[in-house]
Amino acid sequence: MIYSDKIKAAIRFATKTHEVYQKQKRKGKDIPYITHPLTVGIILSRAGASEDVIVAGILHDTIEDSTPAKKVTRDMIYERFGKTVAEIVADVTEPSKELSWDVRKSQSLEHITHSSHDSLLVKSADIVANATELIKDFQKEGDKTFSRFNAPKDKALAMYDRVITSILQVWPENPLGDDLKEIRQAQAQMQVVR
Repeated sequence: MIYSDKIKAAIRFATKTHEVYQKQKRKGKDIPYITHPLTVGIILSRAGASEDVIVAGILHDTIEDSTPAKKVTRDMIYERFGKTVAEIVADVTEPSKELSWDVRKSQSLEHITHSSHDSLLVKSADIVANATELIKDFQKEGDKTFSRFNAPKDKALAMYDRVITSILQVWPENPLGDDLKEIRQAQAQMQVVR
């Protein structure tokens, strides 16, 4: 079965975390946040990922974005979805939100060189989902798009470029490599538009 019980359970779990418990929205938009992890899951499915990688993609922000009252932990994911899913989700989870944007992004960038291909595939799908949305928003709103982010345009685009470059260096055969290259080109064009 393609639409397995494990995938259904992951969708329910992510929906509770992002939507039921906190009504989370996409930054600066009136769009439910749950659309993002579901998009990541679809991208992974289209890239031919295994069930566990798709499940990890759907759950990839649950630890990072859960509220203190309903905190999601690696152990919870391990109990419900198994060791592989828990490892991938933990691997792509950013360090503490209490750290500055620069520190978090720098640590995440450094971590790429030690990540498994499964983790890099989830990270790649996350970038594809976020960056294509960013590009579309930029086409409609221009530089105003970046007012809702924690870093200015130049810094945010430079970080995307560094992360994409690092992923492609570590894993040149990444099934999402062409998508990442297209995003890098589109974002390079965004740099010159003011």
